[in-house]
Amino acid sequence: MMKFSQLQVIVAAGALATVASLAAPSFAAVVSFGSGGNQFNMEFVMIGNPNNAADTTGEPNPAGAVGYEYGIGKFEVSEDMIAKYNANFGTANSLAITLQDMTSYGGNSHNKPATGVSWNEAARFVNWLNTSTGNQAAYKFTTGGVNDDIALWTSGDAGYDANNLYRNSLAKYVLPSYKEWHKAAYYDPIISTYYDYPTGSNTPPTAVASGTTAGTAVYFQSIAQGPATVDQAGGLSPYGVMGLGGNVREWEEGSQDLANSSGSSILAVRGGNWFLSFQYLMPWDPSGFDPLQKNYNTGFRVASLSSSAPPVVPEPSMMVIGTLFGIGGLVAKRRLKK
Repeated sequence: MMKFSQLQVIVAAGALATVASLAAPSFAAVVSFGSGGNQFNMEFVMIGNPNNAADTTGEPNPAGAVGYEYGIGKFEVSEDMIAKYNANFGTANSLAITLQDMTSYGGNSHNKPATGVSWNEAARFVNWLNTSTGNQAAYKFTTGGVNDDIALWTSGDAGYDANNLYRNSLAKYVLPSYKEWHKAAYYDPIISTYYDYPTGSNTPPTAVASGTTAGTAVYFQSIAQGPATVDQAGGLSPYGVMGLGGNVREWEEGSQDLANSSGSSILAVRGGNWFLSFQYLMPWDPSGFDPLQKNYNTGFRVASLSSSAPPVVPEPSMMVIGTLFGIGGLVAKRRLKK
């Protein structure tokens, strides 16, 4: 017959597992863009736990503290998404995005990450995600070229945000800021801590060519191999986001100096790529490029600032915590009566 002490351990373990599952946001939402044969889906993972503490161990410092819930693309933007943007909008409006020919780097494929995209082009793509769904454009362009620099939003513009002159506060889809990207990559919401690697560990992930095994990332491979497809880009972050370490480097929204004070500033990239070493996967690499620059090893992902991502999984409720105490008290009381 099972002893009460054994029952207590089993029940407590199950209850704690329930608490852990409640604490870890794992929902995602799929949003469709475009139309007809040129429609594509983008999956967003909810990044909850608003008002989390900042990471003060890496660079930038501090980073990762975000006071609101938001969504972030589970995968990097793919070649197929750019091709369908061009078919839906870019070509007809002389704003087509030309991708890097990856023949020498593992080949081209609809599900490979979109590389050779400048920051300005990524911003054009994000603006179309907004305007094609009836929302405010995120970034302000005053000239027509697809690779022209943005202008700053000013106090006379609806959606002006004095704390971020790049991003319109009324936009729904954006490039992730350094805080949003950092949190999605390194923060563990269950134990409220930051890791050194975006696979939920302080130990370098296992280097792989592709796959989805936990604790792996696509890095330290030959240049000729090229990146993996966006859905085979290694293990997930604690929130469930793929490819934040390795595969291709990713544009962030902001300038390398964090000021966001000029549309032609050097803009930040993060996360390493398929041939760099493990150091580039850590939160200590504030690299950046000119917004006009197109690199064969650099792509991007999209963040969502609205209801396109589902509500965050709630924090452990007082009811669950109370249940734990109730179970513990009941077991203790029964042991006293033996």
